[in-house]
Amino acid sequence: MRFEGFGDGAVEFFEGLQADNSKAYWADNQRLYAEHVRTPMEALLAELEPEFGPKFGKGKVFRPFRDVRFARDKSPYKTHCGAVIEQGRGGGAYYVEVGPEGMLVAGGCFHTESDQLARFRTAVDTDVHGERLRKLLDDLAERGWEITGTVLRTRPRGFDADHPRLDLLRHKTLYAARSWEPDDALHERTCLQRVRESWDEVRELNQWCADHIGVTEKKRR
Repeated sequence: MRFEGFGDGAVEFFEGLQADNSKAYWADNQRLYAEHVRTPMEALLAELEPEFGPKFGKGKVFRPFRDVRFARDKSPYKTHCGAVIEQGRGGGAYYVEVGPEGMLVAGGCFHTESDQLARFRTAVDTDVHGERLRKLLDDLAERGWEITGTVLRTRPRGFDADHPRLDLLRHKTLYAARSWEPDDALHERTCLQRVRESWDEVRELNQWCADHIGVTEKKRR
């Protein structure tokens, strides 16, 4: 299926889900979700995976159901639809999300297990790889990307307080993101080019993550 934009009812669907995150609302609007959100997202990913997936990772659209086993918030459904191309969590990812606020595109490291975090810090500690990451992030920030992630309040053990890249070493996750409010482009084929160009800009950051963080070697429980 050729991607022609998200359906006109996509944002409306998520606004309704925010107001009424219930099985009843989902049942009444499941067809709207499938036609205006899920199917277009699958088409978008299918068109972009041949360009960004080879030698990097596989694409998938995330399920709409929340894992509420250990969450205080027991609302059953995610109020956005996300898709990703990645090898495995942490080793770089091309991400896109559609929700009530419009569209978000991101790239980088969204999760780390202990072995991944150790490799990340080892790379950042070296002048060559650490300064390469710094330059990549500075270039993205100059282009309007937000550099974000989970950050420790204190410095990690084993690193001096005057380390030249202490701000990066404090990161447990690190990624770049940009977003657009709902507009006409969201519902047109122009949206595909918006995602393609954005993912192309984070390509080198994702490759850095793949080379220096990689996928976890820990077995899933």
